[in-house]
Amino acid sequence: MDVIVAVVAALLVTWVPALLWWRRQGRGGGDLGGPARRATFEMLHTASRAAPAFRAGLTEQGAQKAARHLRALLDCPALAITDGERLLAWDGEHGHHAAEGLAHAEVTLGNGRTQVHDVACERIDCPIRRVVVVPLATGDRVIGTLAAYGEEVPAGLIRAAEEVAQWVDAQLELAELDHSRALLMEAEMRALRAQISPHFIYNSLTTIASFVRSDPERARELLLEFAGFTRYSFRRHGDFTTLAEELRSIDRYLLLQRARFGEELRVTLRIAPEVLPVAVPFLCLQPLVENAVRHGLQDRSEPGLITIVAEDAGSDCVISVEDDGIGMDPDEVRRLLAGERRTPADEPGIGLVNVDDRLRQVYGDEYGLAVETGPGAGTKVIVRVPKYRPGVTAS
Repeated sequence: MDVIVAVVAALLVTWVPALLWWRRQGRGGGDLGGPARRATFEMLHTASRAAPAFRAGLTEQGAQKAARHLRALLDCPALAITDGERLLAWDGEHGHHAAEGLAHAEVTLGNGRTQVHDVACERIDCPIRRVVVVPLATGDRVIGTLAAYGEEVPAGLIRAAEEVAQWVDAQLELAELDHSRALLMEAEMRALRAQISPHFIYNSLTTIASFVRSDPERARELLLEFAGFTRYSFRRHGDFTTLAEELRSIDRYLLLQRARFGEELRVTLRIAPEVLPVAVPFLCLQPLVENAVRHGLQDRSEPGLITIVAEDAGSDCVISVEDDGIGMDPDEVRRLLAGERRTPADEPGIGLVNVDDRLRQVYGDEYGLAVETGPGAGTKVIVRVPKYRPGVTAS
């Protein structure tokens, strides 16, 4: 959270004053009349074109794509970007100085401070005589430098170079956050798969084995369903799938469970066809259904009922998984989802926490799980996802 606040603060300090000034100059007009307003627009447009280059962090490919845009922002004859070990990019017509780029960056890489150096050159037609080198950092760690070359290095250029470097720092922080989020989601997916694998796989294979002699055809069908379920659950590509694919996997899971429990498990599904193509996070429903089966059949003398509903709700798709089992303490559920209580990996609640975290990461806090439950009153878990969200596509 502190990292996010720092990134947002850097963006606000760097760009919002320019936007407010631009709006004051415009007096509410919608055109770009006036040189000051046009210059501000060009600055923001150029910065927006440089931003995508840093989405993967400080890389050679990204630095080379961004260098010309950053040089345009600083309006200097040449610009260099380095990491801690090499020159990543040089932009400008005076490439004979590129080999000196890492040497110019050495002091700044060491102490993390802006430095101004003289640049020796025997060519009388070369405008490069001085360079200002500013650090690029993520958090407190200097990971590279940005250097602006020119005939002189006035105070205005130093200030501008530092502002541009702060903006680059913000982009690199965002790239690290994206990478961390991807690693976290992958770790959570591994936790879910670990939860699915031990008991369910053993019990399913035992159930299939029980049919091998008495009903070979039934055993063959169940084995194919088991293969389809495990293939889907342990696939290694794509963070998202369609609701149709997720429900198909759940149907296989329930088929295997009904083969094991027989009439003790009843299932009702009510699915609106128009929401089947909606993209949802991979394995966002499976843990909820597994919890429902465990709660629905625990300590019962009569059959348990699982009800799965998926409905069109305007811009959203609403999915609910409900059981008529033992229920849970609402305060306990609240503490689980708020992170106030750690859940052992073998407890049913781990699936709720995992799914809730991933929904919030992808769609925002307003899309977390809603749980309706009470001791002896069963449990209903509601998932709400937008039918369309930029960057969310099924694979």
